[in-house]
Amino acid sequence: MRTVAAVAGALSYIRKHTREKPQIALILGSGLGALAERVAAAGCSIPYKSIPRFPVSTIPGHSGVLVLGRLEDRPVVIMQGRCHYYEGYGPGDLVFPVRVMSALGAGTLIVTNSAGGIADRFRTGDLMLISDHLNLMGMNPLRGPNAADFGERFPDMSAAYDAGLRALAKRSARLLGFRLKSGVYAAMPGPSYETPAEIRMLGRLGADAVGMSTVPEVIAARHAGMRVLGISCITNRAAGLAKTVLSHTEVLETTRRVAARFSALVRGVVRMSR
Repeated sequence: MRTVAAVAGALSYIRKHTREKPQIALILGSGLGALAERVAAAGCSIPYKSIPRFPVSTIPGHSGVLVLGRLEDRPVVIMQGRCHYYEGYGPGDLVFPVRVMSALGAGTLIVTNSAGGIADRFRTGDLMLISDHLNLMGMNPLRGPNAADFGERFPDMSAAYDAGLRALAKRSARLLGFRLKSGVYAAMPGPSYETPAEIRMLGRLGADAVGMSTVPEVIAARHAGMRVLGISCITNRAAGLAKTVLSHTEVLETTRRVAARFSALVRGVVRMSR
């Protein structure tokens, strides 16, 4: 379990490499890590494996580097890739980076992911603003004794995704010439893709897209009092909704195709969130 002492140890190590005090934290999902490159060029890059107790990703498309620097002249900390429940990590491991970034000073979290589209209004390559989520992972990272240093025992999740940040994201999209659609994200444990029957079930539950991450991080961020913005890249139609075979290669190909638009959208949000 990643404890308060473990967070302090990771924080101490990071502080030896940079004096930057980030205001905004970003978690970049599968294939979306290119945004961090412009920050890394003038900032500080630290491999996850060198940070004490920091979980290390084993999945292609997740570079496993923590980047600190400036984006749109705002101090930021960026996770270039994340770890997943299906990799064998426990709930506390998954949210450890969020707690470290909160301890660094970040009060806002922008979390991104790749997701399968369920709702008919979404097409491959769309960006979906997360309005709410369904936690179907069978776990909660806050289970067990509560550490008051991280947050209160029963955090309110009725507005998990900040309305003000969502408004900024919509404005950023309009300035870029496209409409940012909103939807509900369902988190499943993975690593197998869902069956067509499961996708039908998720649709009936109100899910617009499905993935294998994000929700534990959002819960931990809200536990810490952080404002949260969530954006999904719809990389494929979910099982049973298209004739193609689902693959991680398709996910990476789609995220590469939309990387420029995604980066511009996030930069706009960062620039306007003052």
